Amino acid sequence: MAEKIYHYPLWIRLWHMVNAIFCLVLMISGISMQFSEPDRPLIRFDIAVTIHNSAAILLTLNYLFFLIANKVSDNGKHYRFSEKKYFGKLFAQFGYYTFGIFKGEKAPFPVNSERKFNPLQHFAYIVVMFFLLPLILISGWGLFFPEIVFSRVFGISGLFLTDLVHIMAGFVISMFMIVHIYFCMLGTNLLSSFKSIINGWVEVH
Repeated sequence: MAEKIYHYPLWIRLWHMVNAIFCLVLMISGISMQFSEPDRPLIRFDIAVTIHNSAAILLTLNYLFFLIANKVSDNGKHYRFSEKKYFGKLFAQFGYYTFGIFKGEKAPFPVNSERKFNPLQHFAYIVVMFFLLPLILISGWGLFFPEIVFSRVFGISGLFLTDLVHIMAGFVISMFMIVHIYFCMLGTNLLSSFKSIINGWVEVH
């Protein structure tokens, strides 16, 4: 029988759910604004803009809550670079996901009471939460208030560069969400990881 560890307190589960919803809304409305044909929009352009801007404001507030909550709670320790031989462990985890998992090997860094993330998850979450998400929020606010953006950077329109950064960061975050959902299916069973973010308990062997 699998052991259960209580890894996700209520505030993390609620934050995660809200964050996922806002990200999906931003992805759908952003794609509609960027790629829909004027006469056949996925979402009517003015409505898509309103939805996108509203979700962005709420996502910003949710992100500020995430930063504060991790600062004042014990959960912040899971986002620190403190382990020795970090990159060696990173490559070992990558090798497991690439080959080992298909050969039935045991995970090299299983979840335990002190380790919430394996090295690859740890690296990906830090990049997304502390680099890409701030980047997309800052660039998004720059597009929302274009007067605060540099008019030109190295001879190129500052607004164009801000828009480019925003789109690229959004694309990478979108790809991360797809990969994230895939890896959630690699738990003790197909639904175990999804259950854990609902009830807070992670099943480990």
